[in-house]
Formats: sequence, C-alpha cells, structure tokens
Amino acid sequence: MNYSLFDYLALFLVSALIVGFLTPKIRNIAIKREIFDAPNSDHKTHKEPVPYLGGIAIIIGIVVVTISATLISNKNLMGIVAAVLLPSLFLGGVGLIDDLINLSPWPRFLAQTAVGVAVAITLIQTDTVGSPTGSRYLDIALTILFIVGLSNSVNFFDNVDGGASGTVAISSVFLAILSYQSGQYYIAAISTVIAGSAIGFLRWNRSPARIYMGDAGSLFLGSLMASILVRFEPNPITHPTYFFVPLFLIAIPLLDTTVVIISRISRGVSPFKGGRDHLSHRLMRRSLSKARSVVLLWGLTVFFALLSILLSNASHNFEPLVTLAGSLIWLVGLFFFLRIPITD
Repeated sequence: MNYSLFDYLALFLVSALIVGFLTPKIRNIAIKREIFDAPNSDHKTHKEPVPYLGGIAIIIGIVVVTISATLISNKNLMGIVAAVLLPSLFLGGVGLIDDLINLSPWPRFLAQTAVGVAVAITLIQTDTVGSPTGSRYLDIALTILFIVGLSNSVNFFDNVDGGASGTVAISSVFLAILSYQSGQYYIAAISTVIAGSAIGFLRWNRSPARIYMGDAGSLFLGSLMASILVRFEPNPITHPTYFFVPLFLIAIPLLDTTVVIISRISRGVSPFKGGRDHLSHRLMRRSLSKARSVVLLWGLTVFFALLSILLSNASHNFEPLVTLAGSLIWLVGLFFFLRIPITD
C-alpha cells in the first residue's frame, strides 16, 4: 500500500509529539524511583546522575503509532507488524531488566541471539529476506549476525548525549527515502515512525542530557532497525554491492563497535566491559566538546547515508566505484580513530 507524503509527515510528527510528551513523564517517574545512571565509573562522561528509562517512551511511541496506523490503513498487515515489533519488544524488556538490576553481558547476548534466530526463521519461512544470498543457511547466519551486531552497535553507541538517538533518527530518515524509492512503502512508514520517535526523544537527550534511553531503548531500537533492514530490498543493483546500501546507513555505529572491540581485545580487555574508548570519547580527547563530537558523528552518519542513496541510484558501472570509495573511507576512519589514544 502506498502512502502520501502527508501520511509520512503525519506519522513523523505524531511519533515525535507522543515521545516528546511521554519522555518528561517517564523522567519524573525515574527520578521519583531513583533510577539513575550514576557517574560512578571511569567511562562515564556525565558529572551528575541522569535518569534512565527514556527507552520506555520511545517504545510506547513506536508501538502505539505503528499499530494505530496499521489498523487505520490496512489491518491485513498486522501479522507483519507483530513479526517486526515482538522480537524488538522482547529485547527491550531484557534491556529494561538490565537498567533496573544490571544484568551480566551473557543473558543479553543469549537474548539477542534468540531474537536473531527467531527473526531469521520468520524471514526464511515467509521468503521476505530483502537481499538473499541464494543459500538458506547463509541467509540465516547473516540475519542472526546482523540482529546481534546491530543491537549491540546501537547499545554501544549510546555512550554520549544524543549520540544514539540522533544517529538512529538520521539513518531512519534515509532508510525511509530508500524504501520509498524502491516501492517498499511499509518499511518506509515504520522507518518514519522510528525517526519521529527518536527526534521526539532527542529533545530531552541532547547535550546536556536530561534523560537516557538506557538499554531498554538502545536494544529495542537496534533490533528494530536490524529487523527492517534485513527485510529491506534496495533498488535493483549488482550482487553483492546491494549489501552495502544498508551497511552504509549504519556505518558509524558499526565503526564505533569495531574500534571498541579491536581496542579492547588488543589491550586484553573484555569487549563487553565499559570504557572511554568509543568514537565520542576519542574525539573529546582531540579537544572537541561533547556536543561538537556528537554533531561530527551525526555529520559522518549523514555522509554515509548519502553514499547509500548514491549507491542505490547508481548505474551498474558506477556501483563498484561507490562501494569501493565508501569502504575505503570507512577503513580510513577506522585507522584514524584507533590511532587516537584513550589515555593521556
């Protein structure tokens, strides 16, 4: 079903307004119940305790708007809505438990893997993998890897005020554009809802943050983005370059995760242990303020998202050049950030 531009604008604005309205209400609840992210470890960049639970506002906004819009436009799509939302709601619930009682990394990893398996089986059974490889087992493996990887990437990237929420908003806007161009109007609609919800939350999450989304929000958003990205089919382009269209959309969270994992393994530190070794931390060590570091990361997200648009609309002869250029720029970024020391 096609939606008008007015419909997309309405989805964006309603999502932003609902989440923007709910966030301060959730913040008051978190303050009353003393649910804070306290600056009690070296990797924290804030000086005062900041309330958690902002992810609840994001989850409510996305679920309410998505279900309501589906009931109004096409009830027959409720099965697809359930298949997209339920796995992410499960991970959001796991994240909420983690926010409240601080789980060890392994229960979260097992939950992410279970969700990845469930999504992979659903996609294979319904033949809705956006860019299939031709091998059922490889599709399952890549889907699981993508779900687990992106869930962790968004979770890792939520390490600075407005970092994850702003980046998800940008990526979702460009995914909506790409989906609309390729005639995947429902993915475009869900992406629009995600973007609006992230923007509504960003008002309260930008520096200096008055509330954090917590693991409930980051795991929900990461798994939801992954779930729709694996269903997204770019405009007809050459195999395997079409894999780079969604990868460019999430290039910066993936860069952050890659830098952190390489850095920690090289130092003999667990990748799951917190630290001040993320992209934002490294930029701040280059004398950038917290706010400017985040804006730079948003700018890089826009740059790679524009590459995904360019790749999706490029001629067959031009596709390898765009893919190679984007990949080389990403690798240059990897080496650049790894060379920034994490201590004085």
